[in-house]
Amino acid sequence: MTYTDDDMLMLSGIQHFMFCPRQWALIHIEQQWDDNRLTIEGELLHKHVDDPAYRTKNGDIICLRAVSVASKVLGLYGIADLIELLPSPLPDNTICHPRYRGYWLPRPVEYKHGQPKQDLTDELQLTAQAMCLEEQYHITIEYGEIFYAQTRRRHRVDFTGPLRDLVIDNARQMHETFSTRQLPVAEYSAKCRKCSLIDICMPDQRSPVRNYLAKNLYEETA
Repeated sequence: MTYTDDDMLMLSGIQHFMFCPRQWALIHIEQQWDDNRLTIEGELLHKHVDDPAYRTKNGDIICLRAVSVASKVLGLYGIADLIELLPSPLPDNTICHPRYRGYWLPRPVEYKHGQPKQDLTDELQLTAQAMCLEEQYHITIEYGEIFYAQTRRRHRVDFTGPLRDLVIDNARQMHETFSTRQLPVAEYSAKCRKCSLIDICMPDQRSPVRNYLAKNLYEETA
């Protein structure tokens, strides 16, 4: 299956969806958003990272910033923070650059303001970017990297089969949810405390109401 231009969803939303489908739906279906400290720090980090004219060469490595990527198979489009082109002696899995001779291996690099997470949300976003590039250039990309501002280190991400399957599954669920235009039910958990939409979503208030109604309706019909 391939998606049309009208069906495309934002690639950056895939990490929102894996973190919480309801958060993703609030942002991408109901167009609701609210900043907190974490989102503001992320915006500041990307201020220079996403500038296409900022630092275009680093030794033998070409640095392409704010690169548009898309996949009709996944139905996703977005902007990659940084695509590094590494020189290669062989043409396999490489691309050409109009300003630089030779063969170049693409390596996607994503910038995050915090530190490595316990879940796979960051890895999922980077893998989706790589899969878009692979479809666009008919190549295979083995790995990418995530730079975390808090640790000032890069974290290597190998684009394994399970990660790719996770991208495909989440992209499919995103499209299914978007087609219904319905918000997933709120389920409160510890991660809600870090969500910038907690005051809009109000998961800690919805659960007691749902439990109260379920309890009283059951008692009335029993």
